[in-house]
Amino acid sequence: MKNQKLTIIIFLTIIVGYNLNAQISYFPERNADWETKSSTVFNIDSIKLNEAVDFAKANEYSGSRDLRIAILKGFEREPFHDILGPTKKRGGPAGMILKDGYVIAKWGDTKRVDMTFSVTKSFLSTTVGLAVDEGLISSETDKVVDYVWDGTFDGEHNSKITWEHLLQQNSDWSGEIWGGKDWADRPPRNGGLDDWKNRKLKEPGTFMEYNDVRVNVLAYSSLQVWRKPLPQVLKENLMDKIGASTTWRWFGYDNAWATIDGLKMKSVTGGGHSGAGLFISTEDMARFGLLFLNDGQWKDETIISKDWIKKATTPSTPNVNYGYMWWLNKKGPRHWENVSEDIYYAAGFGGNFIIIDKAQNIVIVTRWLEPSKIEAFMQTFTKALETN
Repeated sequence: MKNQKLTIIIFLTIIVGYNLNAQISYFPERNADWETKSSTVFNIDSIKLNEAVDFAKANEYSGSRDLRIAILKGFEREPFHDILGPTKKRGGPAGMILKDGYVIAKWGDTKRVDMTFSVTKSFLSTTVGLAVDEGLISSETDKVVDYVWDGTFDGEHNSKITWEHLLQQNSDWSGEIWGGKDWADRPPRNGGLDDWKNRKLKEPGTFMEYNDVRVNVLAYSSLQVWRKPLPQVLKENLMDKIGASTTWRWFGYDNAWATIDGLKMKSVTGGGHSGAGLFISTEDMARFGLLFLNDGQWKDETIISKDWIKKATTPSTPNVNYGYMWWLNKKGPRHWENVSEDIYYAAGFGGNFIIIDKAQNIVIVTRWLEPSKIEAFMQTFTKALETN
């Protein structure tokens, strides 16, 4: 009898432990209507939830819906800045909030495909994670010059750069790719061309600088490792497996062609800074967020390792708010007050966000929200959880 009771206790412990780890039991099928549930089922205040949704709808990004105009205006400080890749006029505010995988709130046209700008970076870093999982890259701490030996990482400084430095945007890579000069991207407020060109380089890993030219170097380097276009890598290894639609596209600049194994391949961008980047629907963004919320598992298949996600969402040394191209809501310069510090998120120009709240099992996608209003939006939404 004593042994029987012990067996039952062990069995119940295993079941409880499994349920704690298997947080998501519902995953939407491809092209199916995403199942919805009332927020009250989860003890989430529906009135306060609606206030958050109304806030998102009422605070649309103030830039032009013609994104060519918005891009040129947004980056007019940069010398030589121009549109180098495709753009698309955007829609209005849209978003989804998922709890345990189910939709508890939705607004706008969630199937519309729009540019998503630097949210693309989180997809790009994932292609590197997939390469590490596959063993194509032994470790993200390896020097990139050992994999990409065509001159991109030549020199005393660039040869020190690791994959991790590029992922954390603290490499200070120096050079030019697809006509973009590293020093011309988001230059300092002080000084001029000569100052920016002749600056003293910072030791890799010691100083973060958000820089799309260096992000595009990472995209090019990932292409060299995979030896096939990154949109194909993402499609075959991740997006198809999570039931994403066939509508998303990932573009590079018009001149960004590389020859690999005798074939011309487009090297994509990590954002829409000069056009291009990922064009995607709210619903496909939500699927990507749900995969990360569930530690890289989709149903019973591991798409990307839990180990990689943990690394990707670990604060970097020079910036506690940044991991591997994911923003982290830790106490630091980019902290949202009165919002969980366990949250991490992808963020893009014009107010595009994928927000993952592991503690509450929630994914939020919001699009074309005035960027300065995201903290207030999250504070409003957090109030809906206070009864949870």
